[in-house]
Amino acid sequence: MSTLTAEDVLAATRHWIEKAVIGLNLCPFARAVYVKNQVRIVVSTARHLDAFLDDLDRELDLLVNTPAEEIDTTLLVHATLFPDFEVFNDFLNVVDDVVAEHDLEGVIQVAPFHPLFQFEGTAPDDVTNATNRAPFPTLHLLREDSVERAIETAGGDADAIVERNLQTLRELGADGWRAWMAER
Repeated sequence: MSTLTAEDVLAATRHWIEKAVIGLNLCPFARAVYVKNQVRIVVSTARHLDAFLDDLDRELDLLVNTPAEEIDTTLLVHATLFPDFEVFNDFLNVVDDVVAEHDLEGVIQVAPFHPLFQFEGTAPDDVTNATNRAPFPTLHLLREDSVERAIETAGGDADAIVERNLQTLRELGADGWRAWMAER
């Protein structure tokens, strides 16, 4: 992990969750599970894709076999394995295959985050890309049941949440985003 330690990666990930995800309310369901310590954050130190896939296998098995009251969601983070967003984005096809191999389609969904995340049709510097930007490449393993309950609690309109997030970031602007995230 070069000069970064697992503790550094964990601290940066927690900062991102607390400042961006919860602080800007980008995920209206995150606060409840985070404050109840039901968010598992795993920093992978795999040296190659096969070992990272082993980590993914273990985390999928653990999540599906652990009550949601103990672990509702898992973030699998790797600081160095996916420096290129396009490679990470292509890798998501393999992740989908792994979820299917575990017979977890419709049970677990995976949301991708990457420091260089870019939505199709946006410029690299478009601030709205920040909705899916994390300090390090991250696979967020979510229980479908928990997502559905949270969407219902939030009014039942996931598209409205996405649109609100985009508007929040547009209003903040790129400079505002950098300043917000720099605050400790």
